[in-house]
Amino acid sequence: MQDFSAYLYGLVAVALIFDFLNGLHDAANSIATIVSTRVLRPQLAVFWAAFFNFVAFLFFGLHVAQTVGAGIISPEIVDDFVIFGALMGAIVWNLITWTLGIPSSSSHALVGGLVGAGVAKVGTSAIVWEGLAKTAAAIVLSPALGFLLALALVLAVSWIFVRKTPGAVDAFFRSLQFVSASLYSLGHGGNDAQKTMGVIAVLLYSHGAIEGKFHVPFWVVIACQAAMGLGTLFGGWRIVRTMGSRITRLTPMQGFCAETGGAVTLFLATGLGVPVSTTHTITGAIVGVGAARRTSAVRWNVAKDIVVAWIITMPMAAFIAATCYALARIAA
Repeated sequence: MQDFSAYLYGLVAVALIFDFLNGLHDAANSIATIVSTRVLRPQLAVFWAAFFNFVAFLFFGLHVAQTVGAGIISPEIVDDFVIFGALMGAIVWNLITWTLGIPSSSSHALVGGLVGAGVAKVGTSAIVWEGLAKTAAAIVLSPALGFLLALALVLAVSWIFVRKTPGAVDAFFRSLQFVSASLYSLGHGGNDAQKTMGVIAVLLYSHGAIEGKFHVPFWVVIACQAAMGLGTLFGGWRIVRTMGSRITRLTPMQGFCAETGGAVTLFLATGLGVPVSTTHTITGAIVGVGAARRTSAVRWNVAKDIVVAWIITMPMAAFIAATCYALARIAA
């Protein structure tokens, strides 16, 4: 019998709030380069990014949502308390890092939250190790691939335009950045919004609101894309500054290469159903374009602080989620 309780509606609302905060927290990923190169003013850039964040569901399947919904922890152990703990772990960690201006991963915060709450309930048997291993591997592989693609693009473009004046190159790539920023925002919306879709879908599944095989209802797809798009509209200017200027200074050509390298990485990951971090991906790409100029162009101390945040995100979100799960059980 379907259980459409107040808890279910409340948790769906909390999940959409997380998706909104994901857009808020990760808006910098989509717009940092196009803002820092002054191709678009911040106000226009967020509208640009929000639109492509929203329409991403038209271009991608729901492989990432399937992985998050049924491939991180076993759907059979999911209940309201597990989802509450997972969402609170991710939300609290996102707010902490957003306040501090640290571009950590909303994606891995959510994965850490699911693992922490699941383990708090039944122990390590809750974990689907294959899916978790795939996600953990992406912590290393997605920024590495973004780095290599962006580095290769910078070198190729520099060779192709070697006889052009710097002014002509800047003018050309200012136009192309509209395309690359659109592609990156599309990849961001396609990968990140699906993580919340997976959480809501597995919650509905645990309540019997999804009959038959596990899948993501269309209304969940639209709600999650809209929540992320709205979050992007509000932006995250602290993180824009870190991503767009504190790691390395970018020209329009470098911004194009970083966004294109990041977008290709996200398209590949989304097609394979791997929930990667858009933050990790674009950071790796930005470091790649900076390193192509010269290694001293990269502020490695800032990059080091970001890497530390990557490493601690999943365990910290898991700890917060396990604590929230335990408190919710006690309160109930």
